[in-house]
Amino acid sequence: MLATILHPATEGAAFPPLVIAHGLYGSGRNWGVIARRLADRRDVVAVDMRNHGTSPRFPTQSYPEMAADLAEVIGTLGGEADLLGHSMGGKAAMQLALTGGAAIRRLVVADIAPVPYAHDQSHHARAMMGLDLAGVVTRGEADRRLAAVVEDPGLRAFFLQSLDLKAEGGPRWRLNLPVLEAEMARIVGWPDTQGRFDHPTLFLTGADSRYVLPEHRETIRTLFPKARFARLPGAGHWLHADKPREFEETVRVFLEA
Repeated sequence: MLATILHPATEGAAFPPLVIAHGLYGSGRNWGVIARRLADRRDVVAVDMRNHGTSPRFPTQSYPEMAADLAEVIGTLGGEADLLGHSMGGKAAMQLALTGGAAIRRLVVADIAPVPYAHDQSHHARAMMGLDLAGVVTRGEADRRLAAVVEDPGLRAFFLQSLDLKAEGGPRWRLNLPVLEAEMARIVGWPDTQGRFDHPTLFLTGADSRYVLPEHRETIRTLFPKARFARLPGAGHWLHADKPREFEETVRVFLEA
């Protein structure tokens, strides 16, 4: 089963558990602050998706498989939960909603649509795999080396959250980078899943992002007829990092409505 981080309800569980599925190259740890803040009146479980963090390594990274992984986690929580997924995790969440939606009470999809994308993120996997980790003892040193191939400091900081500096035998990535590179067409794609999820769904996007476009809405409404749409001003694709308090409050209002 996927590795999980449980944030128990601090004021008593008045709502079903919330499961958070991160995006490509991320981990459940990335969501720690938001997860803890949302865990006032519900348990919040942040997962490491397959081939990420401390979850099991597999040779494939398809959305039916990722959806089955999430369903297994929800099964351990009593069989019903709210589900929040960002980017790759959002596609996995949508896949589960369309094929096993009885387990999901409310769904939040963060800055992704149920469509294939043309962009390719495999060069980031190659950049991380190519990083010389010999003698690296600090994240600052790793950042200086990674800067030679990844110019964006925000991206470097995000990637380096998955670098384990204290691993036995020396620093190593908490990512199965060869598989993620090989499976990139599946990850940026969409399996053209048919179905219909009739529970409340929030598509929450960054106003500065181009991942969810007006032309995607017809497809979204066909699959998710109770979809609502909201945008966070000043936020891009990593909207939960760009505007964490606004993101958290929007999610809370929707889930507790």
